[in-house]
Amino acid sequence: MNDTRDHVADDVTSGEGRRRQIGILLFDGVEELDAVGPWEVLSAWTQQHPEDGWDTFCLSRDGRPVRSAKTLVLGAHHSIDDAPAIDILVHPGGPGTRVMLHDRGHLDWVRRQRATVPLMTSVCTGSLVYAAAGLLVGRRATTHWASLNLLSELDPTVITDVSSRFVDDGDLITSAGVSAGIDMALHLVARLTDVERAREVRREIQYNPQPPI
Repeated sequence: MNDTRDHVADDVTSGEGRRRQIGILLFDGVEELDAVGPWEVLSAWTQQHPEDGWDTFCLSRDGRPVRSAKTLVLGAHHSIDDAPAIDILVHPGGPGTRVMLHDRGHLDWVRRQRATVPLMTSVCTGSLVYAAAGLLVGRRATTHWASLNLLSELDPTVITDVSSRFVDDGDLITSAGVSAGIDMALHLVARLTDVERAREVRREIQYNPQPPI
């Protein structure tokens, strides 16, 4: 474990007398499983083990429900303005991220989160938004396989990992496409607690991929 990761681990697990908060961003065009996969893992963990000191919530720009990529409507607990202080941000991907790459307001918001949020994570094309915001300069990262070239175009300095399900680079964790967000979230549970806790959560949600084809 490198020094950066050690420091981040201290930042996101130290006491300070309050429960730690994981915020999952929702937006129109979000890929459903990008958001709901990590939600299933992280909410199963935080609700069943409140003694670990973490909570998970969803936020959207205005706090209203969003229409996701395949038309599922997802509700948010908070707007970006009234959300609790975030210790870990999960930025999903999906078709909606294409607009975000050119949305100065959203990119500025992402940069502000980078200044205050100890650990930034992404699923699928969420890492493209991080690249567009300048967060991935010289960093190891990944994204959906079909967007790896675009990630390099957005920031040629990114050290692109073309084979990993997720890449933990200390205060930044990026994951590959869609279902890879589940693996990333389980890794996050293990990193914040221990491997056995992550295994408990995996057993609870009965996640043991054995594709039929």
